[in-house]
Amino acid sequence: MNENPLVQLTLAYPRPAERQLLADLLEIDPDLAGFTTLHAEGHGHGFARASVQEQVSGRAERALLLAVLPEDSARRLVEGLRMRLPSPEIAYWMSPIIEFGRIVE
Repeated sequence: MNENPLVQLTLAYPRPAERQLLADLLEIDPDLAGFTTLHAEGHGHGFARASVQEQVSGRAERALLLAVLPEDSARRLVEGLRMRLPSPEIAYWMSPIIEFGRIVE
């Protein structure tokens, strides 16, 4: 069994926080191999803090960051964000990666 398995770290955060969040992630781990960001909309825990426009539409504008990396690196990133950007507006989760690669090497 792999001692440090790969996980997908997903961060969900308000779109206006993206620039600072990405800068902080790259300061926490300058060797971060890669990630993808997406614009999203959602409804869930903390929706009471949504803007009036978001409450009318029933969805809050969010952004998602997806990164596949070793679990210990993902945990360091989350802990670093807790220290630098302590906010209930930033949610995260980690999912196990069964396999990862490129279609053609």
